[in-house]
Amino acid sequence: MPKSQTKKFLAPQPRVRVLMGELTAMGPGRADLIDAIERTGSISAAGREMNMSYRRAWTLVETTNASFIEPLVVTSTGGSGGGGALVTDFGRGVVERYRAMERKASKAISSDFAVFSKLLSTTPPPAAKAKASKTPQK
Repeated sequence: MPKSQTKKFLAPQPRVRVLMGELTAMGPGRADLIDAIERTGSISAAGREMNMSYRRAWTLVETTNASFIEPLVVTSTGGSGGGGALVTDFGRGVVERYRAMERKASKAISSDFAVFSKLLSTTPPPAAKAKASKTPQK
């Protein structure tokens, strides 16, 4: 496992997910994808930046949009200039609110999490090692 992935594994952190039943409406990966779409103006470019397929990125955008009362990302079809994707004002607001929730949750449990972190092994479990070795490098 590359050192960067080992360090990432060894830096435990709480993760906030907003669930609708079994489905994730918003979580860290979806927020990161929306941020990447904002930067790149493209679902495919955002997916490449995050080492995910266009299909996976598109599916995440579709299901995330369907989870909210308004779309977070809108797309335009291709043509001579190509298509694109735009994060809506509503989408920016959702991601900002989600990031604020993450900060509040981390702050609220920071002392418990510090103690809990000391109980974790410093060696990744075999499943984490196998998954990390299959992860493409940037």
